[in-house]
Amino acid sequence: MPLLDTRVPAVLLRIDRNPFHHGTLGAVRSLGRAGVEVHVVADSAKSPVHVSRYVRQMHPPPLPGASPDDILGVLRRVADRIARPAVLVPMDDACAIAVARMREELAPSYLLPTMPGALPERVADKAELAAVCASADVPHPVTLIPDSAARAAADARRLRLPLVAKWSRPWLLPSGSGLRSTVLVRSVQQARELYLRTEEAGSRLLLQSYLPPGPNRDWFFHGYADHSGTVRAGGPGRKRLDRPRGAGLTAVGCWTPNPQVQALAERLTGELGYRGIFDLDFRRCGTTGSYHLLDFNPRPGAQFRLFADSAGLDVVRALHLDLTGRPLPDGDPLVGRAFVVENYAPLAALRAAPGGRELAWYARDDRAPGWAMWALWSRHVSRRLRERLGATAAAPAPRPIPRASSPSLTDNEKASS
Repeated sequence: MPLLDTRVPAVLLRIDRNPFHHGTLGAVRSLGRAGVEVHVVADSAKSPVHVSRYVRQMHPPPLPGASPDDILGVLRRVADRIARPAVLVPMDDACAIAVARMREELAPSYLLPTMPGALPERVADKAELAAVCASADVPHPVTLIPDSAARAAADARRLRLPLVAKWSRPWLLPSGSGLRSTVLVRSVQQARELYLRTEEAGSRLLLQSYLPPGPNRDWFFHGYADHSGTVRAGGPGRKRLDRPRGAGLTAVGCWTPNPQVQALAERLTGELGYRGIFDLDFRRCGTTGSYHLLDFNPRPGAQFRLFADSAGLDVVRALHLDLTGRPLPDGDPLVGRAFVVENYAPLAALRAAPGGRELAWYARDDRAPGWAMWALWSRHVSRRLRERLGATAAAPAPRPIPRASSPSLTDNEKASS
């Protein structure tokens, strides 16, 4: 008997237009290799995912910023085409929030975990997360939510620079605005200016104390909370390399035991009554040694395939098994296993991996997405270079600085003064 119930298809849903979202490809391959019919509701014009041999059919996604009713309409059309119940897997925060809100309307066409409909939105909201952590006694960076530009400046002084600025609901950021979900703030004026763009951003600005990165400080935990609330599949991982460095997504990760991170993840999901797939990001404080929760994503993390155990179980397969009433196998963690995103860490993809390794894009049994990614990535890098060269050429030549009457301090002397 196959591990998964192959009579039940899966539908992956993603509104985000990022063509380099390797987590979607990981979910396609994980379910497809197990014999599940996989449908993908996502942008296929530029994504390498659509050429995977494991995709049964691509379906047009809702437009960015789509309303819940728009998303519901798209999912109903897909359900009519499939004509039997399917496991629904949201692949970004906006989709996870919308699907949780519409759980009753989506049944019985889709199988979904049972939990309070507002919970995914509550944990994904960066401002709400601070209160969630406080109630569960999970460490979280000191967070302030200014209500005016003057207050933003005062809060920046109180937290001390540099600090971290986040938009509480980053999925609402308009495309083309130049606004980033997370910014390292280095001046009081920068904090003030960010607050003045609150209306444009569509959600509250919050300011957080900055926990500096460092060796062995960035961790994540991926898991699946089953119908009983027990955390299955997944595990703790350590970031070896991220992009952008010190504050970005995982480019190289390693499955690394960490009882403290595991205990925090299980305590938090248990206190909340969370059910389903989740992805947590932690940073260890260099002063106290405590692990602070930075983000709670109510959906699969992009590197979830790192945690495929000896029984072949990962969080996406765990979801399918649990929702179709099948037992989850007990596998052993493959400690030391690595996950590498080739376009972000090409040299790491070429090095030896004694503990085993999975690449985000290349797979021997599914080569086309890897080739498509490199073609797309080359065009992306070339375009960015042209944009930078054009901006440099258009910039006015700097005015010469008059020579000082006395020699200036060198960088080393400034640092010691």
